[in-house]
Amino acid sequence: MAKLIDGKKISREIKDELKEKVAALGQKGITGCLAVVQIGSDPASSVYVRNKKRACEYIGIGSVSHELPEETTEAQLLELIDRLNRDKNINGILVQLPLPEHMDENKIICAIDPAKDVDGFHPYNTGALVSGLPGYLSCTPAGIIQLLKRSGVSISGKQCVIVGRSNIVGKPMALLMLRENATVTVTHSRTKNLADVCRKADILIVAMGKPRFIDASYVKSGAVVIDVGIHRSPDNSLCGDVDFDQVMPLTEAITPVPGGVGPMTIAMLMNNCVEAMTRA
Repeated sequence: MAKLIDGKKISREIKDELKEKVAALGQKGITGCLAVVQIGSDPASSVYVRNKKRACEYIGIGSVSHELPEETTEAQLLELIDRLNRDKNINGILVQLPLPEHMDENKIICAIDPAKDVDGFHPYNTGALVSGLPGYLSCTPAGIIQLLKRSGVSISGKQCVIVGRSNIVGKPMALLMLRENATVTVTHSRTKNLADVCRKADILIVAMGKPRFIDASYVKSGAVVIDVGIHRSPDNSLCGDVDFDQVMPLTEAITPVPGGVGPMTIAMLMNNCVEAMTRA
């Protein structure tokens, strides 16, 4: 029987641990505040922003919200980021992605002070990850490491296949798995015989953005499967990149969608925010 990896439970454990750390820091007069910037009113982005504010409230740190209209110019956003960079009361800055088409996402990410880049997207922090230096980790990959470890999944020496090579998940995920002594293969849209490659995985991490693409033919018996994708089905239900019903019986452990990776991303964002408090 496959073990269901419960991201809600594990994320709650992490947030409870962080709540204790924040209380201890507060006794030393150290406080934290996250600035969240949202451009436009995309419904999914609004939900994510609301969840991040709630998480801040839960662990005991402040949050300020800057909700700007869709027509906000790139120059205006850069000006706001500059103000937040210089504000000593702000420990972390998060600009909700995706941005409107008239803005250069890379330019905006690079404008954030790396010391306040709690998303872990700034080139300084991604470079620190490559070099093994201290820096903020990208939240979703860091959350997956915690899911595996706290579920008793051994990583060292295992064959890990990652489906997807994005800067947000695929690439940092590969580096973190290497740090944990896994042997890592990164696959993508040009990979030949993808199913054959995936079937070699002891740990299969899927972040490709295609609903229910990974079926039983991609998974070997006894694998651990982590599904990063989230999509809205025609019947309004949520699904991932993995065909859960097909794949689940083959696995040793698997994440559901929803309730798997998603809650961990916010938990690790909170972890970065607390780390920012200790660096201040």
